[in-house]
Amino acid sequence: MTASTKNATDPNLANSTHKYVLMTAAYNEQATIEKTIKSIIAQTILPQRWVIVSDGSSDRTDEIVQEYARNFEFIRYSRIVRSPGRNFGAKVRALNSGCKLLADCRFDFIGNVDADVSLDPTYFEELLVQFDRRSRLGIAGGFFFEEEHGEFKSRRGNRTYSVTHAAQLVRRECYEAIGGYAVLEYGGEDWHAETSARMMGWETEAFPNLKIFHHRHTGEGGGLLRYKFRQGRMDFSFGCDPKFEVLKCVLRIPDKPFLAGCIVRLAGFAWSWIRRGPRLVSNEFITFLRAEQVARLTSLFKIGGRAHWRKSLNFNSK
Repeated sequence: MTASTKNATDPNLANSTHKYVLMTAAYNEQATIEKTIKSIIAQTILPQRWVIVSDGSSDRTDEIVQEYARNFEFIRYSRIVRSPGRNFGAKVRALNSGCKLLADCRFDFIGNVDADVSLDPTYFEELLVQFDRRSRLGIAGGFFFEEEHGEFKSRRGNRTYSVTHAAQLVRRECYEAIGGYAVLEYGGEDWHAETSARMMGWETEAFPNLKIFHHRHTGEGGGLLRYKFRQGRMDFSFGCDPKFEVLKCVLRIPDKPFLAGCIVRLAGFAWSWIRRGPRLVSNEFITFLRAEQVARLTSLFKIGGRAHWRKSLNFNSK
């Protein structure tokens, strides 16, 4: 199957000459990956190629992917052997492996889709429209929606300047400039990518009207408190400003698991500080990130008001 197109005279439609490719790392996703596949097959503009890498899955993930790969030419299946132990860099290693299968493919944009999400049919077409409108837009995606009481609702942490890795596109020139997605011990490849992009003068944006339906709650895979502790360690490894970290955690008290989540994330940050944990990014990166965070804090104090704080701070996985 090839990319479907619509009326080329409509200014709200993406340039049909734009080509994009996707990558997905999947580990034991039999419960959700078919929803993901069906939503990509239904896209109004299909990817030139979609590489799905099974990261050593032991359930029916491989069987499901292989079945669709046989029926849809643009879907490619690959399998790698998963490294022993829990490693948050495993996802990016799988993506890097899959990227090799794109070497003979011409494309303008490259993106990631997680194996536990689904998208509206026009999701990628509308993203391409945004890239058409802004030549310096380097990374773009939608807002994260999770199910609550039978209804999908926008995640509290959604921010227009924070592009989740769950379903994003990266302009090829931007992707090559930042060196692709980085393998990081505590995860955060999306945060690293967008900060690196802004350092190089690219714009990043998430669009509220583009919905990413997440079929497994964040942190569910490894336990929510363990997830929060890991986030604290990630924050430290990225060189977060301590004042920003404290305020961010305090303002996330209303998020599950409420006060416990705030305490555990701060504990993860403090644990790394006490043990003099490694910084996983360059000094230049840390300087740029802290400057952004200090600028946000300064603007918040000038504006005042708790409502402005919640609207302005980045509380995604950052």
